[in-house]
Amino acid sequence: MLRKIRTTLAILSIAAITLLFLDFTGTLHHWLGWLAKIQLLPAVLAMNFVVVAVLVLLTLIFGRIYCSVVCPLGVMQDVVSWLHGRTKKNRFSYSKEKRWLRYGVLGVFIVAMVCGIGSLVALLAPYSSYGRIVMNLVRPLYEWCNNGLAAVAEHYDSYAFYTTDVWMRSLPTFVVAALTLVVLIVLAWRGGRTYCNTICPVGTVLSLLARFSWLKIRFDEDKCRNCSKCSRNCKAACIDFRSHTVDYSRCVVCGDCIGDCKFGALSYSHKIKSSHAATPSQPDPHPTDGGRRSFLVATAVATTTAALAQEKKKVDGGLAVIEDKQAPVRTTPLTPAGSLSARNMATRCTACQLCVSECPNGVLRPSTDLLTFMQPTMGYERGHCRPECTRCADVCPTGAIRPITREEKSSTQIGHAVWVQDNCVCITDGVDCGNCERHCPTGAIQMVPLDAQDEYSPYVPAIDESRCIGCGACEHLCPARPFSAIYVEGHEVHKTI
Repeated sequence: MLRKIRTTLAILSIAAITLLFLDFTGTLHHWLGWLAKIQLLPAVLAMNFVVVAVLVLLTLIFGRIYCSVVCPLGVMQDVVSWLHGRTKKNRFSYSKEKRWLRYGVLGVFIVAMVCGIGSLVALLAPYSSYGRIVMNLVRPLYEWCNNGLAAVAEHYDSYAFYTTDVWMRSLPTFVVAALTLVVLIVLAWRGGRTYCNTICPVGTVLSLLARFSWLKIRFDEDKCRNCSKCSRNCKAACIDFRSHTVDYSRCVVCGDCIGDCKFGALSYSHKIKSSHAATPSQPDPHPTDGGRRSFLVATAVATTTAALAQEKKKVDGGLAVIEDKQAPVRTTPLTPAGSLSARNMATRCTACQLCVSECPNGVLRPSTDLLTFMQPTMGYERGHCRPECTRCADVCPTGAIRPITREEKSSTQIGHAVWVQDNCVCITDGVDCGNCERHCPTGAIQMVPLDAQDEYSPYVPAIDESRCIGCGACEHLCPARPFSAIYVEGHEVHKTI
């Protein structure tokens, strides 16, 4: 029963979290957004003491059920291990705890958090690693399927689906996600929970509490026949059948050992249950067949987003090809409204990519800077940050982007616009434009004569930095190609105007 309950909850948990990253409509967040906020590391960074206290209490009562039910990366490893177990039985064995590695990695992780080295924290954070895998490898497949359904539905005059752009947000992040997936699959295929019990810092922290849990997997030595089946099927390698002991710091309470023991020598209880029956227990004539469980596995690795079908060229009136915009070189990167400052973003963000997946305008993408590697940064080549949109702030589970109202966002200055005279079509082509002025939501741009003394002087944009909020509408809608004649420079610390 323990194994069935755990398996059911784990499947529901990983399926819901996966859908949270795949959803590009923003509707599932209202129902499933809490799943991201009950992850241990995001709850700690967000200083959500209620969630942290509940998780600590659950661990002290039940053991490391967080790792086998709540953590999507742990559940994913169980799926890989289960697939291997379908072809090869009894493949594990007891091994001693590698404390030097576990606590060494935990120490490095804590130092990285204190020093604000977000890129290292992101690499080791389990929930964030899973988010990047889904966002970069699974989501493109999901979007291609959606676009295929949209094309079929449109053929039958139905618009139940709509197409969405499939594009690579960051090649380095894609590579990291692919390598992470390969490493995890290899470790889980060969050793089950090797990653969780040697590298994962969250698992190490919970292991310190799990040693003192109230409910534990316990041996009944009178019933045990030393068949070693429990040790050979423990994916955490934490059961020593010879000494009848369990390393509770590594046990994730999966329940497999209880289901596999034919003699009833293992139980999940508060006290050791001993038996002094005159005759040895007979094996169950109808043993539970663990193979009857069925998993709904939807894991696939995208070969490369660069293998996308070639997009149709955009043309201006059918006469000239429109070049794609290229990102300008910003002295200070842009961070979303609600992040308060670049420092706050760097120290609290774990690069889970949930905000990137939820951004409806294609503004957010992973950073390639070494210190903020894979954390979200902003670019306006595909869209601009609409003042009424607060999706990224709504979904962030760590407090790196705090919740913000539409009114607050409209008055938060994340940067200011800068005009580049050499790129402006008013100068280079001698045409009247004013696109930036027309689309500025705050009225921070006005077209003025370049030379006030010349009546034939071209009109060029003049920027009132005190009114500009850095939304990027001017940069995105500027007709100059490939570099806009006006771009947004970020602010280290956001201001309220």
